[in-house]
Amino acid sequence: MTNKDQSVAKISGRVIWLAAAGAVGGFLFGFDSSVVNGAVDAIKGQFGLSAAVTGFAVAVALLGCAVGAYLAGRIADRYGRIPAMKIGALLFLVSAFGAGFAFSVWDLVFWRLVGGLGIGLASVIAPAYISEISPRRVRGRLASLQQLAITTGIFAALLSDAVFANSAGGAGQPLWFGVEAWRWMFVAGAVPAIVYGWVAFTLPESPRFLVFKGKEEEALKVFQSIAPDEDTDRSLRDIKTAIEEDAASGKKGSLRGKALGLQPVVWIGIILSVLQQFVGINVIFYYSTTLWKAVGFQEKDSLTISVATAITNILVTLVAIALVDRVGRRPILLTGSIGMAVSLATMALAFSSATGSGSDITLPGAWGTAALVAANVFVISFGASWGPLVWVLLGEIFPSRIRARALGLAAAAQWIANFAITLSFPVMAAASLPLTYAMYAAFAAASFFFVMFKVPETNGMALEQAETLFVPKGSARKK
Repeated sequence: MTNKDQSVAKISGRVIWLAAAGAVGGFLFGFDSSVVNGAVDAIKGQFGLSAAVTGFAVAVALLGCAVGAYLAGRIADRYGRIPAMKIGALLFLVSAFGAGFAFSVWDLVFWRLVGGLGIGLASVIAPAYISEISPRRVRGRLASLQQLAITTGIFAALLSDAVFANSAGGAGQPLWFGVEAWRWMFVAGAVPAIVYGWVAFTLPESPRFLVFKGKEEEALKVFQSIAPDEDTDRSLRDIKTAIEEDAASGKKGSLRGKALGLQPVVWIGIILSVLQQFVGINVIFYYSTTLWKAVGFQEKDSLTISVATAITNILVTLVAIALVDRVGRRPILLTGSIGMAVSLATMALAFSSATGSGSDITLPGAWGTAALVAANVFVISFGASWGPLVWVLLGEIFPSRIRARALGLAAAAQWIANFAITLSFPVMAAASLPLTYAMYAAFAAASFFFVMFKVPETNGMALEQAETLFVPKGSARKK
């Protein structure tokens, strides 16, 4: 191996470590949002809750996520990406113990909200940080680590829930020190929270944030440590030029614009985020029991199926990571949209043949198998495309001056959309499952046309180049 090859290998290892460390927030994101699944029935029995209050206790974290995502951009722009990570880790840690030792449902709701704030912070800071420290040639793959970390966190949460519940003989049964298993499920979240906090103390600040704060020498050192084979002086000049041009055109970091009060690029980010949720992906993870029972599985097998689905999600995310910097963003997103639309339409057609009502339904003949296959094709199509690539695009389409806040607004919209889908599905499904899945299929089809006409290719570009693709004609930033 030549000296140059060794240098590149060393650099790649350094960058991969920084990106992976930054993505630990995604792991917490996935873990904390899914760990409640194994505890729902036990919590309902422990506190004697109605179905409505139980649903609110589960979904309330999503509201905290929206608030945390919105605030994350302001914190990151004012204090830096690393301080925002530390705050997120603290919120995770506190909520893990608070939820684990909750004495009433409203106490639990409060700590779920606190945890949601931490999830919201992590959902913004990780993609912003990763995109800002990644060399252009591998930025797509490294930014996809966010989604890989999320899916791994979901898997870890479901697996740990299963281990605690099986060890105690049920989630509501006492485990260690006479404490119920469902409480240990929440407390387990303290471990990755501590890891995330430790990681935050080891990472360098984003070089682009340092430039904004006038700390050019520090920014140059970070650039040289992560990508010395690239023209670091030019990277520094590009950022400074972008800042100066924005100042000259009067753009001092405002998200406001003429398009319904926001800049067009901010709307693109918001619509990408909302479409990612409106295809109904969380229905598969949160409300899959009805589907599995309809095709012949016993309810006791649902946790095993959920774990298997989580593993599938991880594997297809690895496929996306391998392809995103080779194939590009647009082809993968367009292919994923087609796969989602077709599979969701198949599920709508299958459930139109269902007999029974409510949760007591069956699918006759081959329709059960068709629905099961379609559900898995949907997970694969989403996990290999819209799951990771929306985070990649959110990290690179926004101008540097507004990246953190715009990403925060887009992520907040994503969490609100997630909340809306989570709460609306039971009501819509009770009214008509075929129409519900048909609606998701329509949003999947809409996602195809949105990418086709509104989302340009950003593969292989520096962040300062990528952002110019979304600047309206006649702007001062046009090149």
